[in-house]
Amino acid sequence: MAEAQYTAVRRRSALLESLGLAVRERRAERALTLKALAAAAGVSERFLVQLEQGEGNISVARLEDVAEALGTTGAELLARAGRASRAGAAKPRSIALVGLRGAGKSSIGAALAKKLGVPFVELDEAIVREAQMTLATIFEIHGEAYYRAMERDVLRRILDDGKPSVIATGGSIVTDAETWGLLRSRARTVWLKATPREHWDRVVAQGDVRPMRGRPKAMNELKQLLTARTPLYEQADVTIDTSDLTPAKVVAGLLSTQSPSRDA
Repeated sequence: MAEAQYTAVRRRSALLESLGLAVRERRAERALTLKALAAAAGVSERFLVQLEQGEGNISVARLEDVAEALGTTGAELLARAGRASRAGAAKPRSIALVGLRGAGKSSIGAALAKKLGVPFVELDEAIVREAQMTLATIFEIHGEAYYRAMERDVLRRILDDGKPSVIATGGSIVTDAETWGLLRSRARTVWLKATPREHWDRVVAQGDVRPMRGRPKAMNELKQLLTARTPLYEQADVTIDTSDLTPAKVVAGLLSTQSPSRDA
């Protein structure tokens, strides 16, 4: 009797986790923030967070409200959750770091991957290997649309590999809605937040002055770029303010909230 009750509880728990994943993936596909979905569905952001984490005890009526706001039906969300549950929805997920250049994605990503014992992947480097040419050459010869298509294809193959990893993405990945939606639905995303001055100083400290050379208004351009992309970066699952933090402290903060071994 006790064993049967335990099994039933585990099944309900697995279904709730899968339903949360289905809602999360659909929200990413629609490029909706938690705030926007909450407003459209008439529920609180706290409720949505609990739902996406598999902790929400949702009624049929409220599920329909959420589903309608997501442009689907409650039945389809449940069917999607059932498929995910049968396929093993709780399989490991990768962690993807996003942010402007100088956010620390490479150094923090490598350190985080080492701590977690998983591979570290530089998405831009993977694209360069695939194309067998530099990023600058890709843009010069083929243009941005070609690069975006390749970025999406390489990212999808990394995510389809089935093994969790830590991925450092290019700063502009959030500007491509399809690729950003793919990343958010398949990995746990982390925005490494910093001020314009910190981005600037870190790039200079790396010995790279190319972004500033011959551009007297480079700092203003950086501020404008960060302002424009902030609403997109804010769609990440987790935001870590790296101001005045060493890479080791950032990694420690991530380890306290993140793991590629469990989807939340």
